[in-house]
Amino acid sequence: MIDIKNLSKSFGDNHVLRNISEHINPGEKVVIVGPSGSGKSTFLRCLNLLEIPDEGVITFEGKEITGQDVDINKIRQSMGMVFQHFNLFPNMTVMKNITLAPVQTGFMKPEEANESALALLSRVGLTEKADAYPSSLSGGQKQRIAIVRAMAMKPKVMLFDEPTSALDPEMVGEVLDVMKNLAAEGMTMAVVTHEMGFAKEVADRILFMDQGIILEQGTPDELFGNPREERTRLFLSKVL
Repeated sequence: MIDIKNLSKSFGDNHVLRNISEHINPGEKVVIVGPSGSGKSTFLRCLNLLEIPDEGVITFEGKEITGQDVDINKIRQSMGMVFQHFNLFPNMTVMKNITLAPVQTGFMKPEEANESALALLSRVGLTEKADAYPSSLSGGQKQRIAIVRAMAMKPKVMLFDEPTSALDPEMVGEVLDVMKNLAAEGMTMAVVTHEMGFAKEVADRILFMDQGIILEQGTPDELFGNPREERTRLFLSKVL
């Protein structure tokens, strides 16, 4: 579904990504782990060009999205994104937050968008919050709404950038449960996270990043049970 070739990105003299080539298959759950500053979030944000690579080619469903004359907003409609800090519109109700993109892009008529939003809210147990404003929600509720908002466009892949790192510990579980349900339904997912239990349970493949490269990858059993690289072993000894 997503193919990455020779991806590089620098911020000034800081080489954040160094010649990465990788792929994500349809239906695959890829979890990206590693120390802070290793390039995980930049890598994820390059997949839908929220960060523009300095070099490399990214292909989504056979279409090169790093090429010229690409309507990236059209591509992003198929790539849901969930951020660390929710990014809900504070002046809009939950319902308006969810229905804005489907209606504005012409993807759905208002009535259809409202019906879809209520169904999605029901799935995450927040139907009663449809008319609430983000300021009245807990962090866990905001993040569940953010996931629903991304799902409202019926994306083909979901990108999660440390979706639980801004939450109080007791709220992490309710967000991870929603993500686990998405995974069980077959959603293609790329997730940057520090939640190793989630990675063990959900991931088909785990990428370990360090200093701008994918140093090692494998199944959860392979990576957690028998890491090849000393750097991976050192990282896991501190987080497991």
